[in-house]
Amino acid sequence: MSEVTTPRRWLGLTALAAGLTLSSAAMAAEQISIESWRSDDANIWNDTIIPAFEKKHPDIDVKFTPTPPTEYNSALQARLSAGSAGDLIACRPFDASLELYKKGYLSKLNGLPGLDEYSDVAKTAWQTDDGSEQFCLPLASVIHGFIYNKEIFKELGLNVPKTESEFFDVLKKIKDDGQYTPLVMGTADQWEAATMGFQNIGPNYWKGEEGRKALIDGSAKFTDEPYVKTFDELAKWAPYMKRGYQSLKYADAQNLFSLGRGAIYPAGSWDIQTFNQQADFEFGAFKPPVPDGQDSCYISDHTDIGMGINASSKHQEAAKNFLNWMASEEFAQLFANASPGFFPLSKSPVQIKDPVAQEFVSWRQECKTTIRNSYQILSRGTPNLENELWNVSAQVINGTLTPKQATEQLEDGLSKWYAPHQK
Repeated sequence: MSEVTTPRRWLGLTALAAGLTLSSAAMAAEQISIESWRSDDANIWNDTIIPAFEKKHPDIDVKFTPTPPTEYNSALQARLSAGSAGDLIACRPFDASLELYKKGYLSKLNGLPGLDEYSDVAKTAWQTDDGSEQFCLPLASVIHGFIYNKEIFKELGLNVPKTESEFFDVLKKIKDDGQYTPLVMGTADQWEAATMGFQNIGPNYWKGEEGRKALIDGSAKFTDEPYVKTFDELAKWAPYMKRGYQSLKYADAQNLFSLGRGAIYPAGSWDIQTFNQQADFEFGAFKPPVPDGQDSCYISDHTDIGMGINASSKHQEAAKNFLNWMASEEFAQLFANASPGFFPLSKSPVQIKDPVAQEFVSWRQECKTTIRNSYQILSRGTPNLENELWNVSAQVINGTLTPKQATEQLEDGLSKWYAPHQK
């Protein structure tokens, strides 16, 4: 007697077939993984970015596999050497990624359509020195400027300064009032003095990319007027900083500003997220004030992170699909709003919901952009220019080096190993 197929049995068979179909589809999806040091961003990638990509590319399954920042370089190197690294590689700017490319670990990306969406400045951080070969797609930058307490400005009747003299007039008024620290920064960690001081205000003096490239080719020296003037202005900050600022660390300065005890904070845009979480007052941002009489402005829009392809990956086309999608307006919108203060580097116009982040990125339309002048080529030797800038910038603010002495020390250090400065 033949077996009778009941309705319940049909339902079971249908469910089984559906499950097998889904399982087959999942097995058929090409799997790629991303190496990154941004372990703090894992939820953004897993909950927002990757689902958006997979919706457009259901045939590609993406996994985000971060490593803690302090371990990333060595761990990635070990995995690349062992042939166990992921398909997509988050790239640090300049030399760290250039070395990986020279060792054959990163694929050459010349001709990738998505690269057309980026400016030459944005691509510089992930090119060979002569600019002929591209090995990572630019992802995001951070922008330098000043964050200010809007409530203090309103209370004291202050306007946002646009020029250097207006900037110091505002600082003087805050100091004369006596209630608040005018300029919140310390020099104990040194790097802030260079990064949020020298590299923040300096591009207005050395004309951004023009001056940066001139240092590289040797047609400009650190002893030239633009660098002396940058340190001249930096030295004038000291009277407006908190008493004992020499022992104030980065986290201390963040806390001081978050508590509403200071009016102006020399900033990197990455600080936006910290103050969003910690400050209970409204804050805004203004771009580096220009020297008096100067019409053009320049900002440090510093390349921070890129994305490349593991040369040994067996999924080159899938990885290229992901990179090309990262060059899209859709990605730019998602990333910019998920990580306020980290700005997509593509040419796509981005509408950012966070008002302070939007203020920072709006400066791209008003000013020419550049990157920190110590990052490409000039920090490869000994003494390391980046570390030297930390030291001399802090000393200028502390009053232990004059601006002229600072520039002479930088030029002397560079001339010890860099041929274009030995002429």
